[in-house]
Amino acid sequence: MFGRSYDLRQLDAALRGVDLHPALVPEGVKMTIVNLMKDHGIDEVPEAYPVVADMFGYAVMGANAFEGIHGDARLQAVEARVEKALEAGEGMDAQLLLLALHARLIQPELVERYGIALEDDGRSDETG
Repeated sequence: MFGRSYDLRQLDAALRGVDLHPALVPEGVKMTIVNLMKDHGIDEVPEAYPVVADMFGYAVMGANAFEGIHGDARLQAVEARVEKALEAGEGMDAQLLLLALHARLIQPELVERYGIALEDDGRSDETG
């Protein structure tokens, strides 16, 4: 009735800015990203959207595609953020990586390279 919200339009534009078409990211994932930005108090900062899109785009596209589009300097910057996020285990970047993992959008090469995995909560998926 009112169209897309401002924050979703901003996120879509930022995703396009990293050469990740917004249609490739499910709406629920985009809503979660916007909610994470609100939780971290950065949703009102227009400059935050491209920063968020860099991390999420890297996770979805992988290192080779990201570097091919954005160059080595930008790749190095986002990879430093990934390493810092994984070391800290919390924060916006860590949550974006976890979201990409849960949504099954993360590149398998990154999962293997960084050893990204969901922690086992003791429950088994097996029935029997």
